[in-house]
Amino acid sequence: MSEYGGIAMGNVLPIPGPEWCDDGGAGAISDAGGLHLHQLRLHAEYGGVVRFQLPGAGVAVSVSDPLVLEQTARVDERPASLFAFLEPLCEAGNLQVIGAEEHGPWRRLLLEVFAGRPSHERHFGEFVSLVEEAAERWGGAGGDAVLLQKDLTALSLRMICAYALGGTGGDVVDAEKVVDAFEVVLSGDSGTKQQTSLDYLRSTVDRVIAAREESAREESDRGADRSDLIGALLAAGTSPARIRDTVMVTMLAAHHTTGVAVSWTLHLLGRHPEVAERVAAELDRVLGERSAPDYGDLRELTYLEMVLKESMRLYPPGPYGAREATEDMVIDGIVGVDGAPGTYEIPAGTTVFYPFWAVHMNPDHWPEPEKFRPERFTPEAVAERSRYAYVPFGLGPRSCEGAGLGMVEAQLTLAVLLKRFRFRPVAGHEVTPVERFVLWAADDIPMVVTPRAVGD
Repeated sequence: MSEYGGIAMGNVLPIPGPEWCDDGGAGAISDAGGLHLHQLRLHAEYGGVVRFQLPGAGVAVSVSDPLVLEQTARVDERPASLFAFLEPLCEAGNLQVIGAEEHGPWRRLLLEVFAGRPSHERHFGEFVSLVEEAAERWGGAGGDAVLLQKDLTALSLRMICAYALGGTGGDVVDAEKVVDAFEVVLSGDSGTKQQTSLDYLRSTVDRVIAAREESAREESDRGADRSDLIGALLAAGTSPARIRDTVMVTMLAAHHTTGVAVSWTLHLLGRHPEVAERVAAELDRVLGERSAPDYGDLRELTYLEMVLKESMRLYPPGPYGAREATEDMVIDGIVGVDGAPGTYEIPAGTTVFYPFWAVHMNPDHWPEPEKFRPERFTPEAVAERSRYAYVPFGLGPRSCEGAGLGMVEAQLTLAVLLKRFRFRPVAGHEVTPVERFVLWAADDIPMVVTPRAVGD
């Protein structure tokens, strides 16, 4: 009989993993070149379920097997220590780790705001205007390189303000300054600069809320717009502190994820010109001489959607997720590296770690996973895979509430930019992924932008 986590497991197999180190696992991660590479090595050596040391969490169980992800998807608790870096943004309790009883109603309210397709269509014209304004600025770059992450995260912030903040956000938010302030707050450094940035973010959000409260009073007889986050929070009787926290976290998550997803997609297209040409041909066929799609055109841009999804497979905007087992869990049907099935037990209190990047690189579900192949997302190919083999927006009750909205924003942005421009990598610049709150690129992703015409 073996023992894991203080629980006798009898006939249950011990979860495989490397030897314990006194440094809590930090050295192994550093030696591998980062947590992502460490996870890839662990799962290649030990199979789809691995016990390992995760700094900040102690014992953790990493899962890259989609069948196991499905068995753990119902868990609705997150390990507080791994999300403590968001605490400066939350005065009424860290929204990323609030308990299931409180999280459920809060999530339902967010889904009402973000998940409605009619509201996406209602705001689509605003999105088009914002993207075309950004395209005009790039068109005037005069052949100089543009910084994709810097500009596209700012654009995404403007879009979420237009959508979720009742039309007031764009009037009081300086997108570039807000993006920079979030970077400082999340840097992990403490001191005057971080506090100044946090104060700036809070005062900005307070101005947005104050403007929306005034218009909400005028609209009270008509009822709240279901796509207006602040209006919905006010109508639900949410406390002022929780409203501010929710707006802060929404602005952070929405501008980071969509902006980096589009950035990585353009990065890949710049390195695969044959794919970019096929996207351009589809855009010319669907849009003709028009510079931007209508909402209904998005469903006709099937190859563009495949390209975006394959990009998010290779570079998932949020590279990791985590849950905390609230009770002893038994997972079975696991196939290890030796091909033998097994049954494992995860004790209550264990951090269950989801390395989405490793899930997306699992060769059992993605042949030659390192290659960029949009055809992986044809309807036929998707039907043959486990739905948990592709989880760019997370899974279960803690998955991203704004996933649908994010896809609309990303597809529209790509359509407008690729209809108008070609993108070429800057010679000599190495694009290096950095594992942070989102999958960022160190030193940005500079690209040379040149105009294209229909048929070019």
